[in-house]
Amino acid sequence: MQTNPTHTSLVALGDSFTEGMSDLLPDGSYRGWADLLAARMAARAPGFRYANLAVRGKLIGQIVEEQVPVATAMGADVITLVGGLNDTLRPKCDMGRVKDLLTEAVERLTPACRELVLMRSPGRQGPVLERFRPRMEELFVHVEELAQRHGALVVDLYGAPSLGDPRMWDIDRLHLTAEGHRRVAEAVWQSLGHDPEDTEWHTPMAATLPPGWAARRVADARFARQYLLPWIGRRLTGRSSGDGLPPKRPDLLPYEGQA
Repeated sequence: MQTNPTHTSLVALGDSFTEGMSDLLPDGSYRGWADLLAARMAARAPGFRYANLAVRGKLIGQIVEEQVPVATAMGADVITLVGGLNDTLRPKCDMGRVKDLLTEAVERLTPACRELVLMRSPGRQGPVLERFRPRMEELFVHVEELAQRHGALVVDLYGAPSLGDPRMWDIDRLHLTAEGHRRVAEAVWQSLGHDPEDTEWHTPMAATLPPGWAARRVADARFARQYLLPWIGRRLTGRSSGDGLPPKRPDLLPYEGQA
């Protein structure tokens, strides 16, 4: 791997994780790890260009149909692809089809860039996702196999103790906080061959006293009312939180965002 390489462009594909939820900015938009990474890369390469095609809620089939053709035509130095996790959370998930679609995406994207970056997505500790964990881990094994077969990079966020900490996750329990996104950006930055800015990104946060029983019950009730029930409702009706939303940053344009 080249040390401190210079990349002139980045295209990010995926769902809410790559869109940047829940790293909320004052204007109501989302920043997220991909924006943070692009800002760092832009600081090293004048004229650096960045596109983010991610849309919350997208399934791997939608990513392949809507985002992959756009990305392959852009000719970027680096492409990041994170997808399939939303599929694993669906009650009727065909893992064979998910893996086939992910394979198709990697086969089409690999020749279209200098460096393809895949990820083992972070997983929050707690009971909500436990029933889906076997599917997630099956997906991540396939990601590793694809990376070996096609020479892609894999950023192992799933194996990072820090990102399993519930304190790294927003109150919806599905999206990382700003600190979580910062650590993901650092992980990808290092995987691309850059000198670390934070050598401890994977290290767990210092232990604190857990909230009491009453506080946990209040938080659980709020989570169920504001996030879990609406999420179940969308699953039952076939709707997505990203329906009708455009890509975050659809064009590969010069980027001067803040790290």
